[in-house]
Amino acid sequence: MADKDLFSDDSREPAAPRAQTSRTRTPSKESRANARAPIAGDGGEAGYTAADIEVLEGLEPVRRRPGMYIGGTDQRALHHLFAEVLDNAMDEAVAGHASFIEVRVEPGRISVTDNGRGIPVEPHPRFPDKSALEVIMTTLHAGGKFDSKAYEASGGLHGVGVSVVNALSEELVVEVARGKKLYRQTFSRGHPDGPLQEVGAAPNRRGTTVSFRPDPLIFKDCRFDPKRLFGQTRAKAYLFASAELRWRCDPSLLEGDGAPPAEANFHFPGGLADFLSAELAGRPTVVDAIFAGRAGEAGRKGSVEWAVGFVPVDEFTRSYCNTIPTPEGGTHVTGLRNALLKALKTHGERVGNKKIAQVTGDDVVAATAAVLSVFVREPEFVGQTKDKLSSSIATRQVENAVRESFEEWLALDRARGTEVLDAVVAKSDERLRRRAEKDVARRSATRKTRLPGKLADCTQSKADDTEIFIVEGDSAGGSAKQARARATQAVLPLRGKILNVANAGREKVSANQQLSDLVLALGCGMRKDFDLTKLRYERVIIMTDADVDGAHIASLLITFFYREMPGLIDAGHLFLAVPPLYKLTQGAKTLYARDDAHREALLASEFNRDKKMEIGRFKGLGEMMPGQLKETTMDPKTRTLLRVVIASEPDATRSTIDRLMGNKPEARFAFIQENAAFAEADALDI
Repeated sequence: MADKDLFSDDSREPAAPRAQTSRTRTPSKESRANARAPIAGDGGEAGYTAADIEVLEGLEPVRRRPGMYIGGTDQRALHHLFAEVLDNAMDEAVAGHASFIEVRVEPGRISVTDNGRGIPVEPHPRFPDKSALEVIMTTLHAGGKFDSKAYEASGGLHGVGVSVVNALSEELVVEVARGKKLYRQTFSRGHPDGPLQEVGAAPNRRGTTVSFRPDPLIFKDCRFDPKRLFGQTRAKAYLFASAELRWRCDPSLLEGDGAPPAEANFHFPGGLADFLSAELAGRPTVVDAIFAGRAGEAGRKGSVEWAVGFVPVDEFTRSYCNTIPTPEGGTHVTGLRNALLKALKTHGERVGNKKIAQVTGDDVVAATAAVLSVFVREPEFVGQTKDKLSSSIATRQVENAVRESFEEWLALDRARGTEVLDAVVAKSDERLRRRAEKDVARRSATRKTRLPGKLADCTQSKADDTEIFIVEGDSAGGSAKQARARATQAVLPLRGKILNVANAGREKVSANQQLSDLVLALGCGMRKDFDLTKLRYERVIIMTDADVDGAHIASLLITFFYREMPGLIDAGHLFLAVPPLYKLTQGAKTLYARDDAHREALLASEFNRDKKMEIGRFKGLGEMMPGQLKETTMDPKTRTLLRVVIASEPDATRSTIDRLMGNKPEARFAFIQENAAFAEADALDI
């Protein structure tokens, strides 16, 4: 077990925005007094009156709860602001009104310009004292994409995108060239600094420029990552081949390995085929050819574009709807999967491959690297951040477009079709072999014992070099199950804080389901029935969050093992995992810190303090990506484990556990009073 300094918070909590109440008249003093007047026998209802109902107007809901609209206030949410503005410009291009989009990145500010029609500037019919531009920028659910007349297929359909950017910007400037005139209006935190101004003639210009500076009162770190912005910009050019995207970045922002160029123009006539070719460059592939195609007119409702490569390892699927990335997939990805599977089965039956019957959609996905883009009229997404498409029509739309074309592609080159078919069947054989090995290896161990349903057991039958991770909650359990080495690592999720056995009776301990599941999984019994030779794993590892609650759960588990299975500790089988609390990133260098002190030590010794740093704090194991959890906490090559041992004075140890974990709160209070002076303020997680 290596002790390695390996320790951004990629967590996000998107939620669909709630409908906001409209402007209402403020209650008078008399009405408020009457509303608060107590009513006999109301059971406390007088404490909650009409005057307690708060009405948020304009863009104030966005500033109060930004997470409802952009998924949080972290770096991902910050870059989502850019995505919203870029999506609006792309909608103009997709609708056929803009031929280029320019992205300009300056210190603390981003500008996006298109040569489209320009946002309307005339007075709005419902608000004659305001321009349509001001209504769009300051009103939630105001836009030209609800009835599909102005835009047949667009990415922004909720009417909250650019107004949310305005609400969360310290300053936002809109310039519109329309009707050979140039107009400008500035905003501050969602409020106009003044009315729309006509600033001069613009005979050779048209379109819209939106320039914004994020609000430091909302975002802890307002620094944009040029590399990330560059990738977002380039991806849009791949997704709509008719548009040219221009990238301009202040050279002072470009530093470190992998920094993008200061200037670049993107125009990819090959679309997604060019995209996938660039992604697969230098990687092993089953066949050199890429299965790519397009159905329908690009940018119009019902159009589908795809590019699929076949790979032995490192498969992936990247999907988009109306140029919006959908990292969690959705119904359009389901349609692609169905089309590929059905076409492969048809081809396999035609050439007489009997194993094609065992192939599943998972086997196809495991052998492909795919990029998919669809344009759907009025698409439905899961959440405001649009990470997953839920429009049912997309499944049929994609499947109908891809299936027949793929059958022809497989049949066109017999050798190529055979190689692809063999690669997918090989993935199927591998899946079935793993399942069979697991069933055979664990059959003898489970014949006499019914293991807990939530236990993800390892496939190795012998206890040598195996380990079980005890984690808190299904979320952490899910990440751990994906990160584990299936042959030697098992995972048992527990629900919340277990019973404190130090102040519970024997009957209560025996009746506790979670403790029963734990004892059942370990297989060695407890108390007088404890038999170390029956322990099913070589290492029992407690893996909890790196915070106060995690420490409490670990303490309860250690107390359980100390009271009920002391032989497990004496034999050196009990360990504590050491997950990271922070992720530190500077350029291409990433390290992880266990706690605040470790973080400061790494910042002082491993990083250049004069360069931009990204410091993310993990909320818990369930918020970590499986790859991060494996690298930092579960991989024997890079993790740190702490062995639990009993102090050389067993009587003192027993007394301390009774004092801290027993049923006498006055003993714990006395301990706190005696040791409070030794606690450091910056070490308290309160």
